[in-house]
Amino acid sequence: MRLPFFYGWVIVAVVFVTMGIGVNARTAFSLLFPPILDEFHWDRGVTAGAFSFGFVVSAILSPVLGRMMDRVGPRAVMELGVGLMAIGLLLAPLTSEPWHLYLTLGVLVGGGSVCLGYSGQSLFLPNWFVRRRGMAIGIAFAGVGVGSITLLPWVQLVIEGAGWRAACIAMGTLQLVVLAPINLLLRQRPEDSGLLPDGDAAPSSSAAPQPSNVVNEAWAAVDWTLGRAMCTAPFWWIALAYFSGLYAWYAVQVHQTKYLVEIGFSPAIAAWALGLVSLFGIPGQIALGHISDRIGREWIWTVSSLGFAICFVALIALEHSPSLVLLYVMVAAQGGLGYGLTSIFGAVVAEIYQGKHYGSIFGTLMLAAIAGGALGPWATGVLYDAQGSYAMAFWICVGLSGLSVVAVWLAAPRKVRVVAGQTHRLEQPVPRG
Repeated sequence: MRLPFFYGWVIVAVVFVTMGIGVNARTAFSLLFPPILDEFHWDRGVTAGAFSFGFVVSAILSPVLGRMMDRVGPRAVMELGVGLMAIGLLLAPLTSEPWHLYLTLGVLVGGGSVCLGYSGQSLFLPNWFVRRRGMAIGIAFAGVGVGSITLLPWVQLVIEGAGWRAACIAMGTLQLVVLAPINLLLRQRPEDSGLLPDGDAAPSSSAAPQPSNVVNEAWAAVDWTLGRAMCTAPFWWIALAYFSGLYAWYAVQVHQTKYLVEIGFSPAIAAWALGLVSLFGIPGQIALGHISDRIGREWIWTVSSLGFAICFVALIALEHSPSLVLLYVMVAAQGGLGYGLTSIFGAVVAEIYQGKHYGSIFGTLMLAAIAGGALGPWATGVLYDAQGSYAMAFWICVGLSGLSVVAVWLAAPRKVRVVAGQTHRLEQPVPRG
């Protein structure tokens, strides 16, 4: 079936809604965390470990997910995610032992979230855009912010009024009613439907060829399989950048709400802070994604990692001076800057290893990202249990944010393909070492 030239933006709209609901259903663990602790009195490390265990499951599924995407496309992958997440949320109210929590909010929700979240969407969305890749992904992923400022406060209200079990049932039902139908609209590549990336119409036979953004022709000409990619240094630098970045991201996401309550903020303000982080991420993701199309992915990764570093420093300072000013600094840095990582997450890999095996390569790299996302919340909880303070755990996150910056510059996507705003560099190709 031949699709209209603007269908790429339909794909963006579907991803926007899916991210708004799917990602925030997993983020809501931060809101479920306090009432679950209050009810069962389990150790924080054990309880937060359910969230981390979901990342272990995601890590196992991630390479398989990439291969699935290459073979059967996004519709099958997304519907699998909807099913897993809905079942996990609907069964979570039956929890009475820690392993129940690990199975439902860990295995099932974690497995579903890797399909519906940043990982799954990044497996195919970059195929639909080249010149506007950063901006399009930024717009699509900004759905997380819109969803968080609406969904998360609503979840908190349900928790306060009817308990955390009712909130899980409500979120599970939402997956089935909204996400299952709209994800049937997804397609893998524009070329499969006679289109070009960036919403361009297919050219006539007499049209001039599109200009290339390739800097290193020899590198770009390689048919990059997973095995070949793993034998190159950029693959491992990206893995390190992803691991470090996701460690910091999810460490703060899981522990932020409980930490803010403990240092003197009300549960309502702590919940709104979590939602406001993603709200700030809406303009942040779109703007930083657009800017990355002009100045390059490495610079935006640097700015975003700096945002997480500022966030953790502000959290440490809040313990000694719990003011609203510092709270907003933390929120703005985390959301407005830090969440910019999402707009270039898939672009970094696509510009180095673009090709028909991109899904397998990206899916395998997500092992490192998910490992970081799993270790961050667990290690932060364990360090708190051992020391009675989050200070050391937060300083570790500051250091890892800096390490992530170094790694992405060494991966250097700019040395393979340039962004639209840097095409003048094609006059002086940069060989890849």
